[in-house]
Amino acid sequence: MTDTGLTLRERKKLRTRRALVDEALRLFSEKGFAEATLDELVDAVDVSQRTFFRNFSSKEDVALAPERELWAAYLSEIDRRAGGGVPTLGEFQEMLFGAVAGMAEGWEQRFVVSRALCDRTPALVAQSLEHCAQVTDQVLDRTTEEGRRAALPQRLLFELMLSAWRHALREWSAAHRAGDTGPGRDALYERMRSAFAAIPEVAALTRR
Repeated sequence: MTDTGLTLRERKKLRTRRALVDEALRLFSEKGFAEATLDELVDAVDVSQRTFFRNFSSKEDVALAPERELWAAYLSEIDRRAGGGVPTLGEFQEMLFGAVAGMAEGWEQRFVVSRALCDRTPALVAQSLEHCAQVTDQVLDRTTEEGRRAALPQRLLFELMLSAWRHALREWSAAHRAGDTGPGRDALYERMRSAFAAIPEVAALTRR
C-alpha cells in the first residue's frame, strides 16, 4: 500500500502500521516469535495495545503483514479488470507482477524477513496456508461465474501459478540468505519469470 492520495490522518495511520510491522519483524526475529510479547512490541513503537488491535488481529497477523498486503493488492488487481472474463494463466501471472510492482517502497525487505520468520515458526506456517486458501476462494469468487466450488479447472490453474510463485520465493529467499543478492524486486521478478516459464513443461509431462 502506498500513501499516494491519502489524507493526513490516513498517512499517519499507515506510518503507525508500518512501524508496528517493522518492529514486530525485528523483535520476532531477534527474540523468537513465541518469546516476544505484545507488550514489548507496543512499548517499542510507543502505542497502546488498543492501537495495535485497530491495525492487526494478532501477533500472527502482524508477522505476516507483508504477505497479506501483497494478496490484498492482487485481489485489487483482479477487481480492476472486472468484466474481463475468466483469466488465463498468463493473466493470473501478469496480475501478480502488477501487485508486486505496486507495493510500497521497502516492502520487499519486510517480506523477505517475514518469510524467513514464517519458515521457522510452525504457527505462522499454518496461518499462511490458511490465508492462502482464503485468497484462492476469493480469487475464484471474482473470476468465475459458476462460483468457486464449480470451478475446479480454474482452481487448478491458479494453484499451479501459486506453486511456481512459491518456488520463485524459495529461490529468492535462499539467494538473499546466501548473500548472493539483496532482497530486491528485480531479483524477485527474475525468479518469477523463470518459475512461470517452466509451467508449460508440466503440461508436456501430462501429454507424455
